[in-house]
Amino acid sequence: LDNQPLHSVPKVAIIHAITKVQEGGNLSFLCQVTGVPTPSVRWRTEDLHSHYTVQRFWGSTLELELQMMNVSSKDNLHNLTCEAENRAGPGDEKVTLDIEFPAKIRFLHNAEKQHHWCFPFKVDGNPEPSIRWLFNGSVLKEGLYTFTQFIPDSDDGSEKHGCLFLNKPTHLNNGYYTIIVNNTLGNDSATAIGMFMDNPFDLTDPEGIIPVPTSKSIGDVTEVREGRVFGVSVAVGLAVFACTFLLIIGLAINKCGQHSKFGIHRSSVLGTEDDLAVSLRFMNFGASPPSSDDSGMSSFVENPQYFCGIIKDKDMCVQHIKRQDIVLKWELGEGAFGKVYLAECANLSPDSDKMLVAIKTLKDANESTRQDFQREAELLTVLQHQHIVRFYGVCTDGEPLAMVFEYMRHGDLNRFLRAHGPDACILEEVKMLPLGQLTLPQMLHIAAQIASGMVYLASLHFVHRDLATRNCLVGDMGDGLMVKIGDFGMSRDIYSTDYYRVGGRTMLPIRWMPPESIMYRKFTTESDIWSFGVVLWEIFTYGKQPWYQLSNSEAIECITQGRELERPRTCPKEVHVLMQGCWQREPHQRLVIKDIHSRLLALVKSPPLYLDILG
Repeated sequence: LDNQPLHSVPKVAIIHAITKVQEGGNLSFLCQVTGVPTPSVRWRTEDLHSHYTVQRFWGSTLELELQMMNVSSKDNLHNLTCEAENRAGPGDEKVTLDIEFPAKIRFLHNAEKQHHWCFPFKVDGNPEPSIRWLFNGSVLKEGLYTFTQFIPDSDDGSEKHGCLFLNKPTHLNNGYYTIIVNNTLGNDSATAIGMFMDNPFDLTDPEGIIPVPTSKSIGDVTEVREGRVFGVSVAVGLAVFACTFLLIIGLAINKCGQHSKFGIHRSSVLGTEDDLAVSLRFMNFGASPPSSDDSGMSSFVENPQYFCGIIKDKDMCVQHIKRQDIVLKWELGEGAFGKVYLAECANLSPDSDKMLVAIKTLKDANESTRQDFQREAELLTVLQHQHIVRFYGVCTDGEPLAMVFEYMRHGDLNRFLRAHGPDACILEEVKMLPLGQLTLPQMLHIAAQIASGMVYLASLHFVHRDLATRNCLVGDMGDGLMVKIGDFGMSRDIYSTDYYRVGGRTMLPIRWMPPESIMYRKFTTESDIWSFGVVLWEIFTYGKQPWYQLSNSEAIECITQGRELERPRTCPKEVHVLMQGCWQREPHQRLVIKDIHSRLLALVKSPPLYLDILG
């Protein structure tokens, strides 16, 4: 007796012949326990879903038998635990249940908008099931834009949670999505509906709502989604939208005060308050095009390839693009009067079969807006310059009416500057390209390109009224960057904090406006010069908001009282002098855009030496 310990921690052992069984079968486990003093013993059964009984046996060891009947698949991978405890302490032993059962779909939901569109699902099965998807009855090929991803979750046994993700789906992806799971014991399937986008060209076309499940439609979808990878954050651009005519005669006079759905404004110097921030204003350009009833202009419906008018004594024909040549890829945003899409367009250029383009649509077209659409298309056709976003033509066969523009791969200049500045790593912007942080020569080159475009607009007596880096677009040009002036009319939504709401609808870019524009709504080529100076400031601050430390009211007070933006840390003196020349209070004292462009070109050829002592 003297050699026997007074206390010993319980020793627990689970005796089992098999741990694997198919669902509905039986399992038996014997828990053997020794210890001094005699331990208390129990099976942890509170989380079991299967039926069970427990029986106790006494002998040289304490035994507790657990018998499971008609085992449930819900107990698969459950850790079955036998616990014992006495004065010396606790002890336990575990065994993992391996219950085989046919593949099952526990949950499938219709598509939900998350970071991408997602069909959330939950599947189960042992052995682990395989998963495949059908789209409208045909095999769905997965890739970069459509893929299945599982979400780690260790608390649900053998259940697997996941999503079928779709990156930027369009009306071509609308339809029925069927998940099929399969293992050696059986299979299961379930179907959900994805409605991502109405067919923007013809709402009565069933192909755009629920595509017919044919191998052709599936192949087309796969081709559209997998065709190309488009780099960082698709942001397009677009176009300089022409605005109002000067004093015009006849029927056009009555329309002068009406608001156009494509950005046309009245032509008085003060303009109107509505949508001052959207587009260019057309000034002193000559007589307006005659109406569709005049002999000088044929209806654009009559000619399937072009519609023509007379602008400044010239025949001006707008190319017509067939609806069937346009394949939408995804929605880029929504302006005041319609949505904007990235699309692929065929037969647009003799040099390539298909081109990426940006499509701006007009959602509600009546006779008046159709005439405005026609006039603006003619004006946009006039704008042909290497630093103005290119206008290709229109699509008018069906609804909605659409304008087709050049696609600029790197998106708007403001985001591009931020993504290639010193703070890129702390901003939720697109990932920095191999280009890295922009250098002084690169920033000067960007500024010179914008100035070139403004020289061209000034030569046509256009007043932009909303020149800012958010309304410039960036693309590739060989081994360099191509920057162009263009605007989709979406910037007020994307960059809402850059605009100041006046009254009900008017949104003004006051941080880019000179005093006379803020106080008197006077917009001229000289007011564009002021804005260009602010654009220079944006470039050399890598996309910071002007007067970012001030509220809109405080910024207005500073501008009208004659205060200037501080010289950016990375800005050479020569560039700061240009900015100051743009910010003269008296409009006639400001620099001329031709001179600004010439001085920037000189700086590009011979960049000034600049030492950032703080960097």
